[in-house]
Amino acid sequence: MQSVTALTQVACGRRQHPLEQRCRCRDCPLCHVMTICRAGLAIMMRAMSASSAAATNPAHPDGLPVPRRYWAIAAIALGITMSVLDSTIVNVALPTIARDFRATAAASIWVINAYQLAILLVLLPLASLGEIVGYRRVSQAGLAIFTIASLGCAFAPSLLALSLARVVQGIGAAGIMSVNGALVRHTYPHRSLGRALGINAFVVATAAAVGPTIASGVLAVTNWRWLFGINVPLGAAAIAIALWALPDSERTPRRLNIAGATLYAAAMGLLLTGVQTLAHRAAVLLALIQVGAGGVFAWLLVRHERPRAAPLVPFDLLRIRSFALSVLTSMCSFSAQMSALVALPFEIQRLGHSAVETGLFITPWPLALAFAAPLAGRLADRYPAGLLGGIGLLTLAAGLALLVLYPVTGDTSGILWRMALCGAGFGFFQAPNNRAIMGAAPRRRSGSAGGMLAAARLIGQTVGAAAVAILFHTYGEAGSSYALMLAALLALTGAAISLLRLTPKSAPTPARS
Repeated sequence: MQSVTALTQVACGRRQHPLEQRCRCRDCPLCHVMTICRAGLAIMMRAMSASSAAATNPAHPDGLPVPRRYWAIAAIALGITMSVLDSTIVNVALPTIARDFRATAAASIWVINAYQLAILLVLLPLASLGEIVGYRRVSQAGLAIFTIASLGCAFAPSLLALSLARVVQGIGAAGIMSVNGALVRHTYPHRSLGRALGINAFVVATAAAVGPTIASGVLAVTNWRWLFGINVPLGAAAIAIALWALPDSERTPRRLNIAGATLYAAAMGLLLTGVQTLAHRAAVLLALIQVGAGGVFAWLLVRHERPRAAPLVPFDLLRIRSFALSVLTSMCSFSAQMSALVALPFEIQRLGHSAVETGLFITPWPLALAFAAPLAGRLADRYPAGLLGGIGLLTLAAGLALLVLYPVTGDTSGILWRMALCGAGFGFFQAPNNRAIMGAAPRRRSGSAGGMLAAARLIGQTVGAAAVAILFHTYGEAGSSYALMLAALLALTGAAISLLRLTPKSAPTPARS
């Protein structure tokens, strides 16, 4: 704690007031964010104060009893809803935020990038930490940090302070996301894992889809700061439920791999920022240097982690063919989804429809997904994920191809049923694939499996968005049509990879130990 205070003193260029006194440096964004960091770190340290060296046995080895199970899934769903929602809810408010802080549109983008980058940099290290100290502790600490950082975002005095607070908020969100799948696995009996992951997939997809709608409603009645302020009461409720309801889990007696976490953060940070810079054709030489340096750190990471029994990047799980194919399928599918969802508004408006009509035309996608995901989750407990995922992604590819071929003179219903077909296909894929990833890993490695599940989603979305940016720079307005073609090809590739899991070599080996 003293080191954080000292850092603030040096950065401000003046002597800091004692920690128990309120900092009077009101205009310094770093002091503002460091105050948030100190509060978040204090909560995390208290949450993890118990010894994590000895392994413990969970009180409920095959799921929680009712009604505690329902309270636990409510806490898990509320936490993941807030963390996913904050990835999309700010987009609508960016122009307003830029005007309030008298910043450029390009600078305001960091409000989004800071959050996403922070999540990806610490996602797998926190998943590994969950195996050491227990998943519920990481989730509870993540909820606390996320909630406090949301308060910091709401009172941010400048764009820099808001961006730094979003970094802290992203770290909290990573704590929630990294152990989400592991907590679901420990909450429900193994026989109902597909159904549970179907519910979870429905919550994630719905939160991502309704973000812009909720943001529009909030901005219609109040200012943008309430987009973050609304997280405070929701976060407090989630923390209160989580303290009692979340399941205990077995712990692994090992130390956190600091060297691996550092190499992972360096590789991921450099590669992602380099790809984003290349996508926008800005500072190409610097971007290439970043990608090259990221590649070097990635090589060092592989060399460092592969010999380990429980590596930070789960190479031990990636040696399981069904697990590796499921992760690859997930990356392809989320790249396809993000490419389509970024390109569709431009493509629909290019065909002559208004912004309001565009929003209505896209609505069948999340509605169909919300119907298909729970159904697919139930089927995943009885049928192979390779088959269900292949059918879902072939349906998504067909829907995207039909959108590419949609005639300019076509009627409204033609767009609507094509959108519904895409949403149903994606929803039918997601829950069985998530079950395959979680079920292929031993129970003691659920944290790393869940972290890889979230990382595959975020990496796929990042790559898909960057690909669309490159296509727009290359083909101009016609780039939206090419982006939909790319999305259809990615979905088709994902379907082929998914069907490979039906071969005997890919049969899952879901150990429960």
